[in-house]
Amino acid sequence: MNAADAADAAPAETVETVDALLAELAALEDPRARAVNEKHGDDHGVNLSKLRAIAKRLKKNQPLARELWATDVTPARLVALLIARPREFSAGELDTMLRESRVPKVHDWLVNYIVGKGPHAEELRERWLADPDPVVASAGWALTSDRIGKQPEGLDLTAYLDTIEAEMPAAPDRLQWAMNWSLTQIGIHDAALRPRAIDIGERLGVLRDYPTPPGCTSPFAPIAIAEMVRRKDG
Repeated sequence: MNAADAADAAPAETVETVDALLAELAALEDPRARAVNEKHGDDHGVNLSKLRAIAKRLKKNQPLARELWATDVTPARLVALLIARPREFSAGELDTMLRESRVPKVHDWLVNYIVGKGPHAEELRERWLADPDPVVASAGWALTSDRIGKQPEGLDLTAYLDTIEAEMPAAPDRLQWAMNWSLTQIGIHDAALRPRAIDIGERLGVLRDYPTPPGCTSPFAPIAIAEMVRRKDG
């Protein structure tokens, strides 16, 4: 058999269709996993390791990612975020996608895997921080927390502490959690502001009683700051 014959005999490359992928994801649905996920506000029962395995098989594929996102099916959207290319989205697209992302896991992966790794992170961080929608604002605080830890130069951390002190106690859960993490990041990375960050955490008491499994660090800011500083300096 010559090379041409061998090429003709080779199986054609498999083209993954959205319908086939949706069926594959539906077959992975586990009622026990759904019960656990629903406690966190997520509306699916697909094991995330299995989702990642599908994404690894698909590799980066922006057109397919857009098609999967358009299904409005949570597992498909999670796969879409894993195979998408962050730099190929416009700021407007990402803003629309975030406002469509009411499922916590989709929201988190969009912010961390796509927005935070793309060229529009700073523009959107500033836009979303000032948004009246608390879910959108929480994305702005998540991006702020990331920048505090990596590139705090140019940020007015004192002003952020003022906002956190005034608004965090009454904030809805997702926004409160994001603001609390920014408070924690300031306390970890800015030694001069650390005493104030700890004081705010102690006085407000946000997440003080959050159930924390053995071996994990409490999200309560004073405890988290102390532990992370110990690890960083130790």
